[in-house]
Amino acid sequence: METETKHDLIMKYIQDLETGSRISVRQTAKTLNVSEGTAYRAIKDAEAQGFVSTVERVGTIRIEKKQKPSIEKLTFDSVVKMVDGQVLGGRGGLSKSLHHFVIGAMEIDAMKRYIGTDDLMIAGNREAVHRCALNSGAAVLITGGFEASEKIRSLADQLELPVISTSYDTFTVAAKINRAIYDQMIKKEIVHVSDILIPLSKTRFLFSADPLTRWEELNRTTTHGRFPVVDSKMKVVGIVTMKDVIGHQETDRIRDVMTSDPLTVTPGTSVAAAAHRMIWEGIECLPVVDHDHSLLIGIITRRDVLKALQMVQQQPQMGETIDDLVSANLTDESDEDHDVFRFAVTPQMTDYLGFLSYGVMTALVTVVGRRVLNRIKKGDLVVDNLSFYFFKPVQLEQNVTVRPKVLERTRRNGKLDMELFADGQLAGKALLTAQFIDRF
Repeated sequence: METETKHDLIMKYIQDLETGSRISVRQTAKTLNVSEGTAYRAIKDAEAQGFVSTVERVGTIRIEKKQKPSIEKLTFDSVVKMVDGQVLGGRGGLSKSLHHFVIGAMEIDAMKRYIGTDDLMIAGNREAVHRCALNSGAAVLITGGFEASEKIRSLADQLELPVISTSYDTFTVAAKINRAIYDQMIKKEIVHVSDILIPLSKTRFLFSADPLTRWEELNRTTTHGRFPVVDSKMKVVGIVTMKDVIGHQETDRIRDVMTSDPLTVTPGTSVAAAAHRMIWEGIECLPVVDHDHSLLIGIITRRDVLKALQMVQQQPQMGETIDDLVSANLTDESDEDHDVFRFAVTPQMTDYLGFLSYGVMTALVTVVGRRVLNRIKKGDLVVDNLSFYFFKPVQLEQNVTVRPKVLERTRRNGKLDMELFADGQLAGKALLTAQFIDRF
């Protein structure tokens, strides 16, 4: 039987266990007649996939795999928190997703056609409307601080549809929910290392006691020459690259040439953070370790990270972020000799005093910096540092001119000096440095 087949056999064995069952490497290896190393790799793979968890003082147990919630949906439970509400009935349905909200400001016969399953009916002290909504499959949000009758509470419990009471008025509640739905539409799903990692069963790694000839064997079968090093307990203790191996004898051990205490990431690390770390250090792969014991569970490569970042950028996005707002209002008036960008301050960009907010100014400088540096080299980049000096406030409806100047550019880095003028007067200066993401 091949190792891959054994791995699949162990994975199926783990998935068939009842939720809450304890799992040990030794017992799994004995039950399935496989080596403890093969059992360990499969258990770590199962943990990375989310149906096994290691609990302190309890051990490794089988758990129910949690599905990622949809980022485009609000739950009734989130509505309760949003409106400082009190749940009067139907608590069993709080985890359901809200599809639409309907304001009950018309006659019951007229509103029936607008109510759907898992909608939210917003109404005041109108029991007939509450009953109609529940029977149509919708939850109820009672505004003005009114209570619900015992009959409505009982019906809500029976149907597992929440009935919520809030002291806010209908207009305020509708505005809050509308804003939350809009914000959810803007969000993009955050991709984590766990979504792209190469599992342990497919990871090439070295033991610290291995001879250098083992590195040469792995190097011939992979596209990168960087391998994590583990001890006998699978704890990551180092990393080995071609630079470490050159000049050493084949009889030397990996522990004699490896770089100790390497950079690692955990499954919960965002891909964006991992990408920044890899770019900053100039490395092409990172070991992925568990949260508690620094045990190896896989690796991520720069190629996979770049693919994930491109996927995030291509996700459909509705609604405007601050960067979108700045980009839409930014006019490029550059010529062959000078880069010049112009920008008009709109009400959405101001603070409570009516001045252009510092956050929008920072976004403005970043957007301009990206555009200028992308002319030098196409592709993604990461802003490393931004120093901003504010000389005078910029007011509503003033016209801002940004004059960027490239101070330094290399294959991997770019540095810009920028001056911001408000109606011709110097309002601020900024120094921005960034790193380009090389594609492999």
